[in-house]
Amino acid sequence: MTDISADLEHLRRAIAVADAARSHGNHPFGAILVAPDGSVALEAENTVNTEKDITGHAETNLVRLAGRAIPGDELPGYTLYTSCEPCAMCSGAIYWSGIGRVVYALPEEALYAMTGDHADNPTLALPSRTVLAAGSRVIEVSGPHLEEEAAASHQGFWG
Repeated sequence: MTDISADLEHLRRAIAVADAARSHGNHPFGAILVAPDGSVALEAENTVNTEKDITGHAETNLVRLAGRAIPGDELPGYTLYTSCEPCAMCSGAIYWSGIGRVVYALPEEALYAMTGDHADNPTLALPSRTVLAAGSRVIEVSGPHLEEEAAASHQGFWG
């Protein structure tokens, strides 16, 4: 059984990382990776603007870090917390990494309602659960949670 209070605490940290990304000139997305013992192993923010890398989403950056720092056979015990629902690209990266669980705050549909057809957020209407369920192994997905808190990171950004 998952402790929802721990999940919410970790999501709030991911949202704080999203706020840091925004303050660094990037899109407001953040992600953290939590070890089986509940400790934060890694953090990553969106770096699309500062690194001039369209694949520099927070979750993909985190997966890259995890692949270098954590043995692959251990990743199924880790949980990725993210300020927004992972896009199709990030969901694919999470799947291939072997991470066993994803918890997200703001759902993709709510983000799209805020951004519309903004050129910096060309959204694929494909929920992370759909992408992750298409694989041959089970990845637990929990969310959305703390939608209003996560949405605050985006207020005034996409306008």
